[in-house]
Amino acid sequence: MTKLIAGFSRKAQTISSKNPLTDDQIRSTCPAVYAEAPHTSRSERYVYVPTSDIIKALRKEGFAPFFAVQAGTRDADRFGFTKHMLRFRHESQIALPEVNEVVLVASHGGECSTQILAGRIRSLCTNRMVSGDIVQDIRIRHSGKDVIDNVIEGVYTVLDGFESVDESREGMRAITLNRGEQLAFANSALALRYGYNEETKKIAAPITPFDVLITRRREDDGLTLASTFDVVHENLIQKGGLRGRTANGAKTMVRPVASIDANVALNRGLWVLAEEMKRLKGAH
Repeated sequence: MTKLIAGFSRKAQTISSKNPLTDDQIRSTCPAVYAEAPHTSRSERYVYVPTSDIIKALRKEGFAPFFAVQAGTRDADRFGFTKHMLRFRHESQIALPEVNEVVLVASHGGECSTQILAGRIRSLCTNRMVSGDIVQDIRIRHSGKDVIDNVIEGVYTVLDGFESVDESREGMRAITLNRGEQLAFANSALALRYGYNEETKKIAAPITPFDVLITRRREDDGLTLASTFDVVHENLIQKGGLRGRTANGAKTMVRPVASIDANVALNRGLWVLAEEMKRLKGAH
């Protein structure tokens, strides 16, 4: 499963908009994005890759940043170099409910390598969550030869992969599941999130597959694999809110997945489940 290489605490600084963010807007909240050199703690072997160059490459292809977050630090000297994350959508689709998106994670202080994710986001979020179908994950270390070229190449690899994402979603919309298949998908999703108890031989979840399949949106009614995926995603990852009971009978409630690492991992896992269901149903 894919994991984000860096998380961000609640003290991180964020900026978001339903329109493309300008350099000045991003710089006012996330100055590390525009660091002109790496932090002095980096050795001569460290290859500096300006985040601003990656932004330029994406803008050239019509993808604009609409969300940025920068990690906080207790060391004032490192504030202008800390890890940061930007989310990009095509500039004509930023406010749409379900579009392809590029997620960029970088740092100029050595906290992480550069990571470029691609996925399809169901709704525009203003928090630090990566909610959607993460299907591409490219990571580049800041050492060795051709690092800058590898980062830019990674950007174009991600953009080229969107065609296959769109094809997969269309394939999911064309597949109809019976109730048993829907429940099997929901049960597998519960195992992804809560794990399997070897002693009890049961999934350690406070809710049932029937709960996971409760629809909240009219557009999600139906038996397609795509609508099933979206319902399960919303109930288990994006919004939560379902009430259940723990193993000892105590009342509890499913909460949204607040950890970026876990959020991306579950998104990726759910996508793999959907692709496997497509294969079992004979779709290509």
